[in-house]
Amino acid sequence: MTALVAEDETLLRRALIEALQVAWPQLRIVAECEDGAEALEALAEHCPDVAFLDIRMPGLTGLDIAAAAVDVSPQTQIVFVTAYDQHAIDAFEHGAIDYLLKPVTPERLAVTVQRLQARRNRGQSERDALTELAQRLTANRSAREDKPALTWITASAGRETRLILIDDVAYFRADNKYTTVVTADGEALLRKPIRELLDVLDGSRFKQIHRSTIVNLKAIAGIVRDDSGKGTVRLRDRPETLTVSQPFMALFKTM
Repeated sequence: MTALVAEDETLLRRALIEALQVAWPQLRIVAECEDGAEALEALAEHCPDVAFLDIRMPGLTGLDIAAAAVDVSPQTQIVFVTAYDQHAIDAFEHGAIDYLLKPVTPERLAVTVQRLQARRNRGQSERDALTELAQRLTANRSAREDKPALTWITASAGRETRLILIDDVAYFRADNKYTTVVTADGEALLRKPIRELLDVLDGSRFKQIHRSTIVNLKAIAGIVRDDSGKGTVRLRDRPETLTVSQPFMALFKTM
């Protein structure tokens, strides 16, 4: 069997992988991911038997990845790895999806491995359980009070520093360690990596459509899916189009 491990903290990711090598020597780790976008693309590429997903990662969360897995890799069994979070644990108790609490103990991991192997041997489908759990987790997460979303940013355009309202942003594009902010009037450079933006943007309005792109839903004029499963976004006030990578279409279709 194969597995994907997604955890943004390097030491915790390595510790989980080492623990899995002891608890399940036959398991082959096909991808190690440090953020949600990387995890989603790896899920689509490898279609692993198991995905160990940290719930809280930069950008797309483990919950987002699990929801997309229903379409991207429906045979993948999901195990959430989380610090103590009662809203998540309550949801897990009602579903067939397993979870591990940090720090992961050998005893608890052994139980999870046995469950995964048993479900695999029975050929049990994860689709229905995963769909139900994703809906439950999304509802629980929406009910919680979130941090106030970002309303404006400062970005550089040459020697000028611009104050840009978030409402005026068409999209953000990764630019090495920084991020290009694109509005109807032009571009500016934000000295923050794109993976940090999704934690402060309003998730109901800004969606990641590619590892390197976050789009403002209000700036979209239309989207077309091609035969390969990718999408192309047309913008209202910009001439260029944006690519929605195939794995992200599973998320984008629900926007």
